[in-house]
Amino acid sequence: MKLKALIVDDEYPARQELRYALSSFENIEIVGEATNAQEAMTLIKALDYQVLFLDISMPGMSGLELGAVIQELPRQPQVIFVTAYDEYAVRAFEVNAVDYLLKPVDQARLKKAVDKVLKKYQEITPAEAAASEEDLVTPAVRGGNGAGQFKIDRIPAEKQGKTVLVAESDIVYAFTEQDYIYIKTYADKFFTRFTLKELEARLNPNMFFRTHRCYIVNLHKVKEIVPFFNGTYNLVVDDKENSEVPVSRAQAKKLRKILGF
Repeated sequence: MKLKALIVDDEYPARQELRYALSSFENIEIVGEATNAQEAMTLIKALDYQVLFLDISMPGMSGLELGAVIQELPRQPQVIFVTAYDEYAVRAFEVNAVDYLLKPVDQARLKKAVDKVLKKYQEITPAEAAASEEDLVTPAVRGGNGAGQFKIDRIPAEKQGKTVLVAESDIVYAFTEQDYIYIKTYADKFFTRFTLKELEARLNPNMFFRTHRCYIVNLHKVKEIVPFFNGTYNLVVDDKENSEVPVSRAQAKKLRKILGF
């Protein structure tokens, strides 16, 4: 099994060092980084992480305080503390930490910590997993009034080692480039660990359209539709470069129907 991981540390070199150390683990997929507890909470509510690598000493809310808050959530990632201080170990396990690692992280100790997390997930029975999934279904999905439903209109992305929450309304288009996925805003380009298929499922379908196997565009940002060849189009979008987004022949008919032309 592959576990989605979030690294939370206010120091960029520490995040990079841990990311490198975890890169050798085939069962760990790092899909987010945060520089403080507030960023981490937003990401945890937006995505189902299985494991959290958490520093203790951070500006604002400490890692220990964040660990306590996580215990109140319906979806609780397993927490591995990674810190330069050894005096907080007892308090760390009071918030149900799986392990407590000291910086610089020893690779063998890191493996033991990861193995503990894997063992916890492997011990979950199919019935328990099904019950857990049922608990996560919102009242709106069950046919209720939607009380307690949580939906965030921001997409976690990365730039210069920091996790940025990009508002849907700021996204001009998303695209694939050399096997990586990027989000383009008016003046910036952000790396994201979502696939285009995952982005398509998250983004508002009344705003975003899959124009091509490599592109999703915000139709509210389209300025001009330019006929190309063989029934395809290019969409001139409202970003700094007046970029052109291709529309495949297969998607052109759907686009014409949506836009009514």
